Amino acid sequence: MFVRKALRTGLAILCLAGVSACGTTYRMPDISETTTSQAVAMFDAARAEPPHAMASPDVGMTRFRRVASRVEPVARKFCEKELAAGRNVDCNVQLQIDREMKERNAYFTYAESGNRGPIIRFSVPILQDARNDDEIAFILGHEYGHLIGQHIQKQQQQALAGALILGALTAYSNAQAASVGAYYDPHAVEQNMQIGAAAGQLAFSQTYELESDMIGTRIAAAAGYDPVKGARFFARDEPARSQSGKLSFWGTHPSDQKRVAVVLATMEQIRAQEGLVRKGSAN
Repeated sequence: MFVRKALRTGLAILCLAGVSACGTTYRMPDISETTTSQAVAMFDAARAEPPHAMASPDVGMTRFRRVASRVEPVARKFCEKELAAGRNVDCNVQLQIDREMKERNAYFTYAESGNRGPIIRFSVPILQDARNDDEIAFILGHEYGHLIGQHIQKQQQQALAGALILGALTAYSNAQAASVGAYYDPHAVEQNMQIGAAAGQLAFSQTYELESDMIGTRIAAAAGYDPVKGARFFARDEPARSQSGKLSFWGTHPSDQKRVAVVLATMEQIRAQEGLVRKGSAN
């Protein structure tokens, strides 16, 4: 309990020292009771639909290429507008199909160290499972959201902070124990640094997923797709979901109904012609 409290306190101090490294980059839309009830109703209706037949691999991959050809230029311009001005950010994302992965998954990563060579990959099963182009467009926009939100970079900073904080606390505890001749574990510092890194990396994972949903909604809509229809993907039956954890499209994500509510609230902003607003902005 002490370790968890100390880690939370340390991460909070670090975030106050450098707010840009923690939490979302943009202000999230307000979720009203009406939006929440709409999300619940939409989610329940999608869950009640009968099972659908999986598409063939060829049909799924053809759909991906068709959707990607429309979403990629929109997302690249979005990225360049938000990140590339005066910064060394690569917005030319490689869109790939992972033919080896057996799970329904889509994920964002980098091909090279130093966060270079951005890649978005879709597994063949997730392409087969998609009911329509809108679902693929929304998922693709969501993965671009991780690039635009700089979530990997933030998690790396948080992992380092967690490791340093918990490592320092453990070293201090060991020193105190040694000073009075008490037993201490010589391997505890290394072990707890690993624990701290893992905890720090996951500290804002759900927050980043919601931000990616918001950004993905805007990208999909700008490319001419229906993000609300695309978000019905969240209503897939639980047994069909990936069990791989971190890489899963659901993984450490928030509740599906909350994600649908974010999509609906973002669409309200789009219809009202409200743009993205960075935290700390006066607008």
